[in-house]
Amino acid sequence: MRDIIIDNGIIFRPDNEFHTGTIAIHDERISDTIPDDAERINAEGLYVIPGLMDIHFHGCMGHDFCEGTEEAFTAITEYEAMNGITTICPATMTLPENELARIMRAARDFSRTHPQLAGINLEGPFISHAKKGAQNPAYIVPPDPAMFARLQTESGGLIRIATVAPETEGAMSFIREAKQSARVSIAHTECDYDTAREAFTAGASHVTHLFNAMNPINHRNPGPVIAALEAGAMVELIADGVHIHPAVVRMTLKLFGADRVVFISDSLECAGMPDGEYSLGGLKVIKRGRRATLADGTTIAGSVANLMECVRRAVSEMDIPLEAAVRCASVNPARAIGLEDVYGRIETGRVANIVMLDGGLNIVRVIMNTNC
Repeated sequence: MRDIIIDNGIIFRPDNEFHTGTIAIHDERISDTIPDDAERINAEGLYVIPGLMDIHFHGCMGHDFCEGTEEAFTAITEYEAMNGITTICPATMTLPENELARIMRAARDFSRTHPQLAGINLEGPFISHAKKGAQNPAYIVPPDPAMFARLQTESGGLIRIATVAPETEGAMSFIREAKQSARVSIAHTECDYDTAREAFTAGASHVTHLFNAMNPINHRNPGPVIAALEAGAMVELIADGVHIHPAVVRMTLKLFGADRVVFISDSLECAGMPDGEYSLGGLKVIKRGRRATLADGTTIAGSVANLMECVRRAVSEMDIPLEAAVRCASVNPARAIGLEDVYGRIETGRVANIVMLDGGLNIVRVIMNTNC
């Protein structure tokens, strides 16, 4: 990336508001100095936002992260970058340990030359059979700290989120150990309020796709959502317009605050692809329009939208202010996985991952750091 000056842009600043101004990029970082020989971009009338970060998705363009091949990783990173998602933390499926280990090694090697792949979200296999969703029940196992440690070693420390159902045997011990090297997230769980509180006390700090694959809020059985609210946890929302009703998205932002909600896509390999049959963790998935389900036609399998589409839908269909939507898709995910000092803001010293949008939130240009 050559030095760049972006003039007259409507810039999303560190105060989480838009201000018209200028940005300088030097040595692939946001800089206070304006290089004399820099390329100048007139961004008048354009929104200038941090590159988005998706910390929970499975694939796109006919490829799944769990393929664990350079071909799949390349197709995924290129599609995400083209859509303004400049940093990714893809999610695994519930698979046997040897398969997960192979994926970890492949991702580790790919990330060394592709900094866009900044982490791994270990969504399975330490989940509940009762709330498995579209995960393969054949490979669900009890929480195993030793297995997690082996996978983290294979990944070169790339696992940034480790998922667990807190009601399963050994879950609290798992949380206390796994939190030493990753954020621990509650997910695919039928736990009650008290068990969720115990999990947060033990060190869990994150909730995977809030409301989905967990017990709902009830006035006598408040469940894990209220426990997460009281514990100060970061929470993911699939903002695709299918998984969560717009009113619930608005409610969640009001309850948790715009600094604790993380928009995710939870996209599948069918994102960016035509309607038809696809796969997820060895299970058949049917994509029809904006919805993807398992073969039963009722179990939602994941999303067909990328994160930038989720931001657009949050603004245009859910009445979420653009400032809040950008925050939930850039600032908050970086903080959720411990990379807030590198990504997520247009601020001096941060990586120069920047997306320019027109008034309709269409991408005009993507600027990416390729050598973090």
